[in-house]
Amino acid sequence: MFINWVRTNKYAGIALLIIRLYLGFQWFIHGWDKLRDGFDAKGFLTNAVTKPVLDKATNELVYPTFTKFVEHFAVPNVKLINLMIPLGEFLVGLGLILGALTTAAAFFGLLMNFMFMFAGTVSTNPWFILVGFVLFIGGANTGRFGADYYLLPLIRNWVFRKKDPAAQKTGPGAGAGAAHLH
Repeated sequence: MFINWVRTNKYAGIALLIIRLYLGFQWFIHGWDKLRDGFDAKGFLTNAVTKPVLDKATNELVYPTFTKFVEHFAVPNVKLINLMIPLGEFLVGLGLILGALTTAAAFFGLLMNFMFMFAGTVSTNPWFILVGFVLFIGGANTGRFGADYYLLPLIRNWVFRKKDPAAQKTGPGAGAGAAHLH
């Protein structure tokens, strides 16, 4: 019932707008600063491999798959990661601020927050995850007062467009322009 209210109610849309702008500016500023000043994730990634999150009782890796991903993909491709993180933060922020593709922006923001936490960084990530999850469950209502109001109907029409039945016919005499064949 609560989720339905968040996803459909106009007043919930206003609350989501305020939350969306707050989180959007946070992501935007973090991404912009990294794009402007430069960013190097090598130390962070190396630390995620050499000092991973361990279970205090057993001293075993808590996120072994993530640690292997960082070790075997992220560290060797640090130049790609150095581009993806600032650009991702910037685009998530821009999407949330403009209200454009907000569900996707919230999803990718959550994805980045979880990856930062898997690497052992707490910082603002739990707060961003909580707020991002609220925006994500808001669905289309999250962008109701933003570009999604215009974008989502265009996307739906483009994805689910109906084909012209005359254009689907095949063979001689079918479809527009068939008169030119004779």
